[in-house]
Amino acid sequence: MFQVRATMIGFAGDEGKYPCHFRHKIGDTFVYDGEKYIGRICPGFSAVLVPKMIAVYAAGPRKIPEPMAYFPFWYAPVSRRDPGRKIYDGIGFRNVLHTEVEPENAIASLQPEGAFRWPPCSERIVGMDNSIVTCADNRTRVMMKVEAFDLAEKGDSAPYFRREMSILHKALSRPAIRVAQILGEFTKEEIEGIYPALSPIMVRALCEELELMGYMEIKKGRVSVTEKGKGKLIAFKKSLTAKEKRALKM
Repeated sequence: MFQVRATMIGFAGDEGKYPCHFRHKIGDTFVYDGEKYIGRICPGFSAVLVPKMIAVYAAGPRKIPEPMAYFPFWYAPVSRRDPGRKIYDGIGFRNVLHTEVEPENAIASLQPEGAFRWPPCSERIVGMDNSIVTCADNRTRVMMKVEAFDLAEKGDSAPYFRREMSILHKALSRPAIRVAQILGEFTKEEIEGIYPALSPIMVRALCEELELMGYMEIKKGRVSVTEKGKGKLIAFKKSLTAKEKRALKM
């Protein structure tokens, strides 16, 4: 699980003509740390922002495409009605083989980046970066970028975070250890007596989160702890009481 930050990056609408009544400004941040929300947020905007933040809390920096991103129509050109073409396409449209340029602040300009261009982009990118959230007021359209910036350490994320730190500790003492060997570095009591119980799939999942945040690198199945990971582990150890250090053998 991950800590999540939403940062106000701009207005898609006309904020000069239709000012944001919550007085959001570029650079405003709103954070979920796994336990609580920190910062100011318009109550209307929170209805769409918070669900996205919870999705990123789970997925981290992995891309979370909208289901509609898989429709191929994003890569089709603009079209016009033409009943005479129905014998070909079954419904009656003809291609407009150029990219339409919409006026600034027009609703049509809010389409995903790369959509309906001709020639189309060569990669399937439309709707795959789902990190921008906009408010429902189409006149102003506050935009916030949502991103994971660290592992979540609080609330019900705490046990998983501690397991991740224990994995870093084990990996640091065994350079180039294989992910599949990490479980063997723990005793039976450490595996089964501490929540969450460890298993091969749990270790892989936790290592993946550590790698996503840059705390370890995995190449050909072997683990190396990064300098960033070493710093994170040092900070974690400093946060522990003497009793906790003995319990975790750190």
